[in-house]
Formats: sequence, C-alpha cells, structure tokens
Amino acid sequence: MNIKQLHNAGNSIKAITRLTGHSRNTVRRVVRQPKPEPFKTPARSSCLDEFKPYVEQRYQACALSTVRLFQEIKAMGYSGSAVTLYRFTQTLRTQQRMRSLLTVRYETPPGEQAQADWTYCGRFPDQLGKLVSVYAFVMVLSFSRMLYVEFTRSMKLPTLLQCHKNAFAFFGGWTKTILYDNMKQVRLSHDQLHPQFLDFANHYGFTIKTHQPYRPRTKGKVERSVDYVKDNFLNGRSFADFPDLNGQALHWLNLTANVRFHATTKQRPVELWAQEGLTLVSSIAPYQVGQQVQRQASWEATVRFDRSRYTIPPEHAGKPVVVEAFTEKIIIRSGDLIIAEHQRATQSDSFITRPEHVAALWQLSLQKPAPAAPNWQLSFSDAVAVTPLAAYEQTAAPEVTS
Repeated sequence: MNIKQLHNAGNSIKAITRLTGHSRNTVRRVVRQPKPEPFKTPARSSCLDEFKPYVEQRYQACALSTVRLFQEIKAMGYSGSAVTLYRFTQTLRTQQRMRSLLTVRYETPPGEQAQADWTYCGRFPDQLGKLVSVYAFVMVLSFSRMLYVEFTRSMKLPTLLQCHKNAFAFFGGWTKTILYDNMKQVRLSHDQLHPQFLDFANHYGFTIKTHQPYRPRTKGKVERSVDYVKDNFLNGRSFADFPDLNGQALHWLNLTANVRFHATTKQRPVELWAQEGLTLVSSIAPYQVGQQVQRQASWEATVRFDRSRYTIPPEHAGKPVVVEAFTEKIIIRSGDLIIAEHQRATQSDSFITRPEHVAALWQLSLQKPAPAAPNWQLSFSDAVAVTPLAAYEQTAAPEVTS
C-alpha cells in the first residue's frame, strides 16, 4: 500500500526504491499489480511430513497421546523432536473439537416434533426438615417453541408418564415424534426401548426418538429451554411448597414464556402454536398410569397387594417383584418383564388366581424330590477284651490259711 501511494503521488521507481528500501524489481511488480496480493507463508518441508498420515490415522482411531505417538514413529525412523510432533497433534485436536461442536440447525415443520428432558433443580428442606430433591420436566414444541414445565419430586417412570399427560393437556395434543436423551426411563439399551414407555407411546401414536450418545445438541431446543427456565423463572424467586411452585410456573408460562418474542423464530410461541396441527387430546382415551409398589413374592407363588393375593408363575416365587395397580387391572413385573396380569380384586381378602399359575405350581410340587433317608454308619474298630476262665476260677477259689 505504501508503494502504491508513493507511485500515485508521482514518485519514480528509483525514488520509491530509495524511500522504501525495496529493490527496483519489487517496486515494479507491486506497481503493476491491479490489487495487493495477500502474504503467503512459504511452504517448508518437515521431517514429520512422511509420518503425518500415520499420526493422523492413529490419533483419530485411538486418540493416542503425543508421547505414545512419538514412541511409535520414532521406531519407524522419525528423527525429529517431540515438540514438532506436539504442534501437529495440537492441530488435530483443534480440528476434532471443531467437528464435535459443529451442529446443523434443523427446523421442523408444524406438528412434527417435540423435545422433552429432565433437569435437576437442587435439594430443599421439607416441613420436617428432610432434604427433598426437586426436578423439572420440560417439553417444547419444536416448531412454535411453545413451552411446558412441571416440577416433581421424582424422575421415575410413572411420574414421567403423568408429566407427559399433563403436557399433552396443556398443549391440547401431541406431535408425531418426541425426542429424548438416552434416559433409562425411555431406553434400556442402545437397541431396546423401555417396554412400558413404548406401550405409552403406542397408545398415543407418537414415535420415540433419542439423540446420539454424547450429542445432546441434537435436542438443543429443549436444552436451551431448560436454561431459560432456570434463569428466567427459578433464579431469584421463592416458593412456599410444591403447589405454589407449579402454580407460579403455570402463571409464568402463560404470561411470559409463551407470549415473548422468540429470538430464533422472531414470533410469539402462542401465535405459532395455532399452526402446529397437533393430534388432539380428545381423540383418544387417556392412558392409565398405575401405582407402583415393590413386593416380595411368597413361596406359595402369590403376591399380596391391597389386602388381596394374586398368583404368579411359580418360578418367580420368593423373588422381588413390582406390582403396578390400575383402576381395574393389576400388572406384576419382574424387572421389565410382565409375569402376570389380573383383574383387580373388588373385595378385600380376595384370592385372584390364573389356572395356568395353579397348574404350574401343582406340576412343580409333584416333581419335588422325596427327602433322603438317613445315611450313617457306626464301626467298632477297637478290639473286644476277652478274660480267660482261669482268672475267674482263681478269683472264686477259697483262700487257705494255716
């Protein structure tokens, strides 16, 4: 730029050379350029060049340390220093971090998706001074950003199902899919959904989706909503009890969260909500969420609940089970396996059976092995003492005195 300015001011090539210290050829080349060329760092060869593909492949596959990589390539003939290798691996770490943070924003059409999550809100003393954990269930409609939040004392599956039902009632319906993280109440393993939660989803007709492990940004809408709840609602407020907490939360949803101008959509969630086209709550009967209690099955292959007994398959006798009680039905589970279903007893002290349970119990009892007979031995290993008859005769003979 200095050479260009000096030339435009009428200075000759010789004068510009003297003023700038550059050679005449450099001055002529710059003057002839239509625009300045950016500086390019000259390429330099490095003793690491031939090993870079190997280092990159090993680092991406196993994330080996610089020390380990240095040992490996040194054995392959690398003659440079560990510092040179460290500089190169730092560029690989930067690239890897950038790839992990890259996120494609996905805007869903109306009624297509909702996102749901739990968040821990802390522990607070109850009326008896006992510390109680508080959690928040958050659900957001991905298109309109319509928000629902409910505070609970538990994150167990029955609570999660009830929170869903309350959210559906608040929104007036539900979307085609709902996105979750890999919480155990939704997904038991990478290839198995929780059977009861799957039954709940099938009842309402929505598809369960979970984000990739260690990629929570794929449900970024609810993640940001969780932060919004903590900052805009919880922070700096006081609550008397749980009803007050949820009451204030509902008031905040209606007067603040869902009527604000959203930073991304530039519209109010409550206005876009009308375009969602949700499956209406009135289109299906509510899902019955049962009361769950832990029980120990008796050795008679029965489980006691609410002053009545219910039979189970005899192979589960004596084991812990979970009783899930509905208005008209009792479901008994061992882990996540349903082992028995019964109509709920209408009177106390009832004995509710299933013929197959009774038959299996009789079959096993008939196969019970007979008690083993006593099996013991006594051996007289000591020799029996035998006294000669002469000894008796001598003892019986009268003593002769003179």
